[in-house]
Amino acid sequence: MEVDPLLSQAGIAHKVIAEAFLTAATPLDNIDSPASWRAPDGKRWLIATGKASDRLVVYDGDTGVTLRTVGGPGAALGQMQRPNGIAVIDDYVLVVERDNQRVQMFHLPDFKPLLVFGAEDLKQPYGLWVRAQKDSLEVIVSDNYMSPQNEDLPPPLAELDRRYKRYQLRRVPGGWDARLMGTFGDTTQAGAIRIAESVFGDVEHDRLLLAEEDVATGTRLREYGLDGSYRGRDIGAELFKAQAEGMALMRCAGGTGFWIATDQFKDRSLFHVFDRVTLAHLGAFAGKKTANTDGVWLDQSGDARFPQGVFYAVDDDQAVAAFDWRDIAKALSLPACRTK
Repeated sequence: MEVDPLLSQAGIAHKVIAEAFLTAATPLDNIDSPASWRAPDGKRWLIATGKASDRLVVYDGDTGVTLRTVGGPGAALGQMQRPNGIAVIDDYVLVVERDNQRVQMFHLPDFKPLLVFGAEDLKQPYGLWVRAQKDSLEVIVSDNYMSPQNEDLPPPLAELDRRYKRYQLRRVPGGWDARLMGTFGDTTQAGAIRIAESVFGDVEHDRLLLAEEDVATGTRLREYGLDGSYRGRDIGAELFKAQAEGMALMRCAGGTGFWIATDQFKDRSLFHVFDRVTLAHLGAFAGKKTANTDGVWLDQSGDARFPQGVFYAVDDDQAVAAFDWRDIAKALSLPACRTK
C-alpha cells in the first residue's frame, strides 16, 4: 500500500507563514485551481475551478467571502465537465475542462461564454498558460493522455511529443477563433514529461517551466524554451519529495523576480521559491493549515489589504488559502520587488 508523503516527516527546512485567510470549505466542489481578476470597481475577484461540481466558485479576493458560482455540468456553451486549470488575462478567463476535452473562454465580469476549442485535439487536458501577443492570445495546454493499454501509466517516450498543444486565439467578426498552431514534448529519457499538468512561462527569459509529476522517475520542474524545446536543465530534482504541482511567477523590474512551485504534501503543502533569473533555490515556506495543493496563482496588484500582492493556493481540494506577499518576503528575507 502506498503511503502519502508528509511534510512533517520529510525533514525539509522551511518557514511557517500564517494564511491571511482561508475561504469556506466546500468539499463537494473539489476545488482544483485559482486565478484572480481586478473588477472595474477596484475589487479583487478570486475564481476557482470545482472539479466535482462542474462550476466556477467566485470569492472576494481580499476576504475570501463567496460571491457567486458560475456554470454547471454539461457540454453546452457555458457548461463544464471537470474544470481543472484556469487562467485570467485582461478581461478574459480561460478554463480547461478535462472531461469535455476542451478549453472554454469567458468574458468578465459577466462570465459570458465566448468560445470553446481543443475538442478535436485534446485527450486529457489539465493545465494551461496564456500570454498576450501583438494581436492575439497564445494558449499552451498540457495534455496528460495515458497509455491505451493501461490508463494508470504514461505512454512510451516516443508518444510524448504531443504532451503540450499550442493554440492561437484571434478576434474575428462576431467573436473569437482558435487555431492549433502545433504540439511539442521531449521524447528523451531526460527531458520527457510523463505526467503533465502544470505549465507556466516567462516571456522575458524565453522560458517555460513544466511540472513533471511522475514520482517513479523523479518529480521536479523541467526547463523548456518558449519554442517547446527541452533546455537540458531540471529544477528541484533533490528538493521535491511529494509531487511537483502548481507554479507562479513574481515579475520584478529589470527581469528579476521569483518563481514559486508547489510540493504537494498531504498534511501541509510546501512552496519552494526560486530566483527568477538563475533558478537558484532561495527557500521554502508552508502555511499553518494549507495542504494537498493542486493549483496556485500570484496576483501582484496592490490594494489596502495586500499592498504588495497576494499568493493563492488551493487547500485540500475544498478551499483556497491566501498569503500576503509581505509575509512571504519577510520570512524568506527576499529583496523588495520593484515593478518599475
